[in-house]
Amino acid sequence: MRTDFGILDQMPPVALEEMDAIRLMNRVDTKYLTDLETLDKVLEKAREKAYLVFETAGGRIHQYRSLYYDTRNLQMYLDHHNRRLVRQKLRTRSYVSSGVVFLELKNKDNHGRTKKKRIEIPAENYWMMSLNDESVLNWLESRLRYPAASLSPSLETVFSRITLVNPDMTERSTIDFGLRFNNVRRGTSADMGPLVIIEVKQDGNRPSILRDILLDCRVKPVRISKYCIGSALTDSDVKSGRFKRKLILINKMKEQI
Repeated sequence: MRTDFGILDQMPPVALEEMDAIRLMNRVDTKYLTDLETLDKVLEKAREKAYLVFETAGGRIHQYRSLYYDTRNLQMYLDHHNRRLVRQKLRTRSYVSSGVVFLELKNKDNHGRTKKKRIEIPAENYWMMSLNDESVLNWLESRLRYPAASLSPSLETVFSRITLVNPDMTERSTIDFGLRFNNVRRGTSADMGPLVIIEVKQDGNRPSILRDILLDCRVKPVRISKYCIGSALTDSDVKSGRFKRKLILINKMKEQI
């Protein structure tokens, strides 16, 4: 699996403080599924359009680990599978290079908008989400639709990420590759091979050059959830009919490479 992209060294850097200053008031998120060979072409065209790349501690590719929590019967997964508009996902996320860990709650509303809230927790509590910490419990109880005690680790995702920012600072895009899934409850694993998930997060009032680049490279948008796809790939018993077409697409793309 690739661990570097030389083209990134030819792109100007953007720091975390500058990224945090980007306010997307009318944000639209669009995901795309492609492969590493096509990603090379996308990055070259992005460089030509003066895109910046997120850099911290001298690194431009960052490692992430996310541990998703769910109820005993996987209700959060099923809410997504069954097209429930209002739903939640809860995870701990480790930024491997810095060792920082956050507890993150994602809320999706009936307008398709996703809002994320998070708090930092001790790194050693990545696997237990600090349920023995009263402040964390209070934070969860005021936001979570499920009793915190009813949740336990379900699926871990491991991947590398590149983050691009457009020159006007009105768009952020994440590029995730080297995706691996570890089903904590089943003890099974799966991976996405050379496939790449790109998510463009833009101000809905402005055009997106990166979306045009992806279209030019024949990369089409696709709705995909790492948690749901990872769960379906690692658990043969879980309800997955709605994701069948995506699973077929993933296997087909992997076979063609």
